[in-house]
Order: sequence, then C-alpha cells, then structure tokens
Amino acid sequence: MRQLFAQRFTAMVNRAYAHFRLGAIALVMFALVNLANPAPARAIDAPELLPTQMTNVIDLGRFLDDFQEAELDKDLAKFEQKTGWKLRVLTQVDQTPGRAVKDFWELNDRSILLVADSRGRNLLNFNVGDGVYNLLSRGFWIELQSRYGNQFYVREEGQDRSILSSIAAIESCLANDGCKVVPGLPKEQWILTLITSVMGGFIFGYAGHPRHEGEVFAWRWALVMTPLWGMLLIAFGIGPVVSRTGDLLPIVRNVAGFVGAAIVAYLIPSPKRAPTLPDNQ
Repeated sequence: MRQLFAQRFTAMVNRAYAHFRLGAIALVMFALVNLANPAPARAIDAPELLPTQMTNVIDLGRFLDDFQEAELDKDLAKFEQKTGWKLRVLTQVDQTPGRAVKDFWELNDRSILLVADSRGRNLLNFNVGDGVYNLLSRGFWIELQSRYGNQFYVREEGQDRSILSSIAAIESCLANDGCKVVPGLPKEQWILTLITSVMGGFIFGYAGHPRHEGEVFAWRWALVMTPLWGMLLIAFGIGPVVSRTGDLLPIVRNVAGFVGAAIVAYLIPSPKRAPTLPDNQ
C-alpha cells in the first residue's frame, strides 16, 4: 500500500514538474520574442496645439502672465538677433505639442529649448543643441535645473520666476562666451560655504594651542593641519563664491567666520594649557 502511494505521488510530482518546465519555457520564449520585436514607440506629435503665428514662447501651462510672456518673447528675439543663439520656451501641464515644436521653431545645434512641466518633481527640462555644449557643459544644465527647478524654489518664488531666472542665467553665460557654473550665489549655498569656513577656522585655532612652555601659538601644528582647514576655507568656503559672483560681501563674511571660529577655538582650554596650582607643603 505504501509502495503504491509512493508511486502515485512520484508520478504526480513528475507531471507537475513537467507542466512547470513547459510553462517556464513558454514564458522565456515570449519574453525573447518581445525583446527582439518591441512595440514601436509612439512619440507625441500634436501640431494642433501650436499657435498660428510665430512666437518664441508657447505658454500652454499658463505659468506666465500676458506681460511677462510678451516681454520674454521680445527679449528672446533680440538675443537671437544679437548673438545667433536660439532660445525658446514651452510650458505645459496636461497637453504637449511634443516633437511638433522642433519643426515649428526649426531647432538646430545652436538652439536651447526650455520646457517647464509641473507634472514632474523638477519643473525645468532643457533640450540643448550639440553646439551649445562647447560653452555650457552638461554639469551646467544639471546645476541650473536643480537650482531653479526644484520644488522648494518653485514654491517660494513661483513658476514664472523659475523660468525667467533660468533664461537670464543662460543669456548671461552665452553672452560671455560660456560658464563653468551657474552665475549667482543662492542663500542656501552661501550658508553652506560659511559653515565650511567656520569649521576650517575652528580646526586652525584648535591646532594652534601652545604645547610648550612659553609658546604663544603652535604654528607648526597649524601648518601640519593646513590641508584640512585650507580645504574647508579655500576649496569649499571661498572657491564656490568666487566662481559664481563678483560680490565681495560673502567672501568678507566667510573670512570673518573663519577668524572668529579660530579665536574661539584657540581660547578653549586644553589639558596642556590648564593652569596648575602649586602644591601646599
């Protein structure tokens, strides 16, 4: 009886395994066929959403008021006439003309298309011609998108300010033969440079604690720690400011933060500087 039950159980397991193997083979073959012959991607192409008259700004998302749209259109036309660079702006929410704008504006290697779409995490996207990368690198566009298109900036300044600030930065850089970084120093970034300057000053001041009798400042140890506090002050404290703005006030503030932190750290008591009381005999 047990032997008969074992034989039936074994036969049932074998049939189940065979069915599973056939199903797995069919699934793999289906996946391979779909990968080899993928469904053709259909790009959006809706020319009916385009205006009948030529314009440099298509504000389908209504992110700009009428005055801003008219002024931006004039500004982009003057900039193209003066420099030869073609800047265009498209805003959208639910509907988009898609690839139809390429033929409408005749975009080429010297063209920059700013697309403002509120459906994503970042408001801004850029379609950049190959000729633009000689002056503005890919890192520039990433920084520009993260600075003016992030949700916090859009919430505080508005969608219109995000678009106008981005266009102003692009025009400024193209008119000056390119930029390595986005011009201007946001408050949040300056605060970060100030923090690194203060940290560098604290390390410099603490490293200068006297370690020998009669020593006022341990310059040797301060110089040994130069790679650390120098990097915090120069590379992270002053470098980002100088590369983004010609304003001296942020630099003065960062240097003052460095000096103040160094003084505070120097005055902090250390075991070797603690006064010793004479023993009572």
